[in-house]
This record gives sequence, C-alpha cells and structure tokens, in this order.
Amino acid sequence: MLDATNQPKGARRIKWINVSTVLSAAILIAAEVFGAAFAGGWALYNILLSPLFELVGLDAYGVHITQGTLFIGGILVMAAFIRNAMRVEPFTTSG
Repeated sequence: MLDATNQPKGARRIKWINVSTVLSAAILIAAEVFGAAFAGGWALYNILLSPLFELVGLDAYGVHITQGTLFIGGILVMAAFIRNAMRVEPFTTSG
C-alpha cells in the first residue's frame, strides 16, 4: 500500500537533523575523550607507572602502552555515548 507521498507504508525515513546533532556532539566529545586519553596516559605513566615498566624492561614502550589502554577506554566511552544518543535522538522514523 502506498500513502499520499507514494512511499510504502512502514518505510523508514532518516531524520537528518537528529543524525547531524548526534554526529556534531560525537565529534566534540571524541576530541575531549581522546585528548584526555593522550594527556592522561602520558601523565599516568610519568607519575605512577614508569618504575613498573622499567622493572619489566618495557621502559621505551610504557607511555605508548598506557596511552593505548586509555584510548581503548575512550573508544568504549564513545560507543556508549553514540548508542545512548541514538536512543534519545532516533535516526529513523516510520513513514
């Protein structure tokens, strides 16, 4: 069955304003999350973890390991943000 707009009933339409809102917020929050992961990894390594990495012989890679761990945490934070944002601002609507 077609409705007045010649689209099948039950067809899903993209709500571009919601997509734009979530995408813009995700870009802003991602810059903050990954910037904090980079700076936090460096600081955490220098303040607390450098003796531990020296002990196991990974001193040259310690900063990168710490930052990589926090970046993975940042990816999880961003995935959770986008999943929750899509629930609040749905990307599609029925016809």
